[in-house]
Amino acid sequence: MSDIVLTAAVRQNLLSLQGTAELLSTTQTRLATGKKVNSALDNPTNYFTAAGLDARAGDISNLLDSIGNGVQVLQAANTGITSLQKLVDTAKSIANQALQQPTGYSTKSSIAFTGTGAGVPPAGPATAADLTTSKLNGGVYTFTNSAGTAVTITIGTAASAFNPTTKTATVKTLDQLNTALAVAGVNLSGSITGPDDLTFTSTNDGAGQVITGTAAPTAPTALDAINISANALGGGAGGAVVAAVPDAVSQTARATLVSQYNQVIEQIKTTAQDASFNGINLLDGNSLKLIFNETGKSTLTIAGVSFDPNGLGLAPLAAGTDFIDNVLTGKVLTALNNASSTLRSQASAFGANLSIVQIRQDFAKNIINVLQTGSANLTLADSNEEAANSQALSTRQSIAVSALALANQSQQSVLKLLQ
Repeated sequence: MSDIVLTAAVRQNLLSLQGTAELLSTTQTRLATGKKVNSALDNPTNYFTAAGLDARAGDISNLLDSIGNGVQVLQAANTGITSLQKLVDTAKSIANQALQQPTGYSTKSSIAFTGTGAGVPPAGPATAADLTTSKLNGGVYTFTNSAGTAVTITIGTAASAFNPTTKTATVKTLDQLNTALAVAGVNLSGSITGPDDLTFTSTNDGAGQVITGTAAPTAPTALDAINISANALGGGAGGAVVAAVPDAVSQTARATLVSQYNQVIEQIKTTAQDASFNGINLLDGNSLKLIFNETGKSTLTIAGVSFDPNGLGLAPLAAGTDFIDNVLTGKVLTALNNASSTLRSQASAFGANLSIVQIRQDFAKNIINVLQTGSANLTLADSNEEAANSQALSTRQSIAVSALALANQSQQSVLKLLQ
């Protein structure tokens, strides 16, 4: 090509045509890709800034997958708690059925005390209206449960209501005695069984409790038991204890309810174990850690709980030991109510965490959009502008081709002379 001699006009038009072709190629590339910056050569600052924004958006987008899994873990835990609450309600229903059963004992436990005091002249037999006219006068009775809590009731003329702080009372009449026992939560009722005799008998609620009598206050070891001690005026350790006699029909029905209750407890255990998602179970002691930003500095750790029966304060029952009377049944209901409160409290905690995770999930989606928009603003081409440029360059190219043809006309004239 260097040996070919071009006139100045032809060379100038050729250079112009080459420049137009180059611009047309750039415009067509922008139209095809939709970007005005396709490489670092186009605009280094915009290219690398946009690349950084796109990289951060990609990192956060990858985190969205783990955040989404975290939402599902919390949803699985919430579903598990809902089911556990229904199972606890079922167990409550069974316990309430036990409360509605007939008394589980045909004969309730009792113990008799014979007063040894002088009484109040004129001395006479004890009456419901006045216990102090008998040798029971001055007797001090202490009722101690298995927890060691003691209630002391004195028979005397200066009657005083039961004091919940000191757990003491002074009674004169039989009604006052039984009222004090009821207010104090002692599952016994008193009755006059002789001129100087006072007998304490288990109530229906505590029909299965074991009564013992000692000279000094002593806490019994059995769960459903009570020890009664008295001073000398109250007959000391008392007489022989009449043991409770179980009612076979009632206890069989209660044993059936125990079996049903234990089935529910087993389901509570397996339900808590099954409330997992992707290997994480917040109801089985696992914790969940979520990362919200690309640097790993923004995190949330959700501590798991153990909601098996032991974690909820529940345990299988034993036939012939549990549900045998209303007192023991009431203790089971108390444990079930506490379990319900625990479930509700934890459901609220998980709900708050779920709200936080969903808010951060939405935030991550929005920040990705902001980053991608910023990147686009730096690199995207204006399609309308580039289309107009393409049209203008095509026209200019046509004109340049025509101009090049005109520049060659002088050489064509010389060729005609030679011919």
